[in-house]
Order: sequence, then C-alpha cells, then structure tokens
Amino acid sequence: MQDSIKRKGLMLVLSSPSGAGKTTIARALLAKDNQVQLSVSVTTRPIRKGEVHGKDYHFENQKHFEERLQSGGFLEHAKVFGNYYGTSKQSVEEIITSGKDVLLDIDWQGTQQLQEKCAQDLITVFILPPSIQALEDRLNRRATDTKEVVEQRMTESLFQISHWPEYDYVIINRDLDKSIKQIELILKAERLKRHRQVGLVDFVNKMRKKNS
Repeated sequence: MQDSIKRKGLMLVLSSPSGAGKTTIARALLAKDNQVQLSVSVTTRPIRKGEVHGKDYHFENQKHFEERLQSGGFLEHAKVFGNYYGTSKQSVEEIITSGKDVLLDIDWQGTQQLQEKCAQDLITVFILPPSIQALEDRLNRRATDTKEVVEQRMTESLFQISHWPEYDYVIINRDLDKSIKQIELILKAERLKRHRQVGLVDFVNKMRKKNS
C-alpha cells in the first residue's frame, strides 16, 4: 500500500506580514495533522514569565549559542536587539529523517538562509492579507498595540510583502478555513514527490521480483 512506503519528511516554512493570520493557520495545521511538528527555536534572550523551556523556545547562553553557530549547528539564525535566534540543524534533521514534517514560522531572511542550505527539503509558503486595509484593521484590533506601534508594523509589513516572489506558494488569506485547506493540499502533493518517498526503490524492486 502507498501509505506503507517510507518517506523523508519536509520543512514547511510559513511567512507573512504581522496580522495576516499565519499564527492561527499554523496552530490549526498542527492540531489537525500529527505528521507535522513545530520547530522550536533556540534563543539567547532571557526566559519570560509564563514561557516553558523546550516548548516556547530552547533557552541557552550566548557562549554556547555562538559555539554551535561556529560549528554549523544552525540552519538559519538572526540577531535581534542583541539576542540570537536560530533553528537547530540536528533537531530538524532528526524529525525529517523519521518521516515527519517540520513547520517553521520564520521571516524572509531566515527563509533565504534555508534555501541556500537545504532547498531540496524545503517548501515555502507566503501568506498575504486580502488587502492592506484588512491588514491594518487586524492590527488595530489588537488592543495592546498603540497607534504608533500599528504604524511601525504596517511599514514593516509592506517591506515583508515585497519578498513574496521568493516563495514556492502564495496564499491570500481571505477565508481562514480555505487557507488551511490549501496548505493541507500543498502538503499532500509535496509528500508524494518521488525524491521524498525513499522507500519506493525497495517497493518497486520487490514488486518486480514477485512478477519475474
């Protein structure tokens, strides 16, 4: 049966401007598909109240992070406001080798680094809002953000959107359920790619022997 053929997992990147619905889509996908596992980033920033080590982030000191960075231990990394953030190479490779997929919630800069290092295992999706007005309305509905913060986020969002052509797939998030379904269909098709079905050679060879 097709489902019995061993496959190699893939890396699914979701990127979007703030407020386009990426986080909601990611959570729904993780809840519906037990073959998808969230990549938990490593960071050097201090742990915040309510955060859990290993769930929200893997927290470690700067010296250890930089040692891992020098030895090639990260698939992608960034330094933001003096703190490092990175995706562990070992963790991701263990997951995709086991046949499961890794979901990465990263921006265009991290995506570019992944495209340079592991393009064959990578599927990238950029999520767009239905309009700029809709994006601004969503940001304004966040009661914790001031007007100035919303304006800053809008400026950053327009810059993020300019990188949409670098992605394999682009989804306009007009309808949340439809957007989730579209990503599920992308995953279904990408999992069937020949180079990811690493058990096909044995399957075909056994079939040929039985009929020889």
